[in-house]
Amino acid sequence: MPRLQRDGEVVHVAFDSSKNMLVAGILRPGEETPTIERVFNDEPSIRRFVRAFPEPGKLRTCYEAGPCGYELQRLVVSLGVGCQVIAPALIPVAPGDRVKTDKRDARRLVRQFRAGELVAIRVPSRQDEAVRDLCRARGDAVEDLTRAKNRLGHFLLRHGRVWRGASTWTFKYRNWLGDQSFDHAALTTSFARYRATVECREAELEALEADLARYVDWGPFASPVRRLSAYRGVDRLGALVLQAEICDWRRFANDGAAGAFCGLEYERSQLIESAWAYHRGPSLGVALRRRQEGVSPETQARAWASQVELCRRFNQLDKRKPVRGVVVAAIARRLVGHLHAEMVA
Repeated sequence: MPRLQRDGEVVHVAFDSSKNMLVAGILRPGEETPTIERVFNDEPSIRRFVRAFPEPGKLRTCYEAGPCGYELQRLVVSLGVGCQVIAPALIPVAPGDRVKTDKRDARRLVRQFRAGELVAIRVPSRQDEAVRDLCRARGDAVEDLTRAKNRLGHFLLRHGRVWRGASTWTFKYRNWLGDQSFDHAALTTSFARYRATVECREAELEALEADLARYVDWGPFASPVRRLSAYRGVDRLGALVLQAEICDWRRFANDGAAGAFCGLEYERSQLIESAWAYHRGPSLGVALRRRQEGVSPETQARAWASQVELCRRFNQLDKRKPVRGVVVAAIARRLVGHLHAEMVA
């Protein structure tokens, strides 16, 4: 266990966390070489570790954000100890320093922590995290459905069944699927299984979206969702996904910081989907007008100005760029800037 510190001294601790073990790098005042302690990653062991310090309030701790989430931070804070979750991508790394071990990482992290070189991320509340996880479950369901549809399409293509219509998964396309038949029983079974998987994934996605719908007008999400969904391409569920992931838009110093954060998986997928809405000229359709009901005139004005700019920008880029995906990504990035400006106005 760690040595006791004298009253009034601040001790810095950095954890290198994993599923079963915490490797704690400990720096006491006046020391330059951290000591290392291993702590089993469960609540009783962490409580014993903290109790070994006579003044937990003078203890400062941190760990890198990772797959173990925020439960360690919440437990440590409940014990009266300050704890920050560090953004891994913003941790300074010396050129050529590629050796990574638990002890080495803990020593490096605690030195940087005491020197003030680390950037902490915002820890979401439990209710924010719960809704965010449900949004991510929907995102996973969308990916699963896309894969299931692609597998069915690849199966049909391998056997010369080519849909010549304009778009897939329309009413006509589904009728066309129902007309397909195969001579061999094994092919008939394979086709039926692929179709059943698609239908199962569609039902799963529909159920998840119904579960999410109750949070659109719920507590802390209601007002941000109304404002975000006033923008073209951002429906209520899309707005909920963005708000659940970002939580506090004011934590970004500028549009660039917001755009960099939204390059992550879940936000990026939603923004790319929203950006496609700008490939036609500005307009106020029935659905968008309905979403803007009850929204302030200032938000409506900003949403219209955003739509005019993004539609014009989409058209300009589309003439210069041979790949539509590049255009959509650029529009999505700019859309983040407009949404950030809206939420900090």
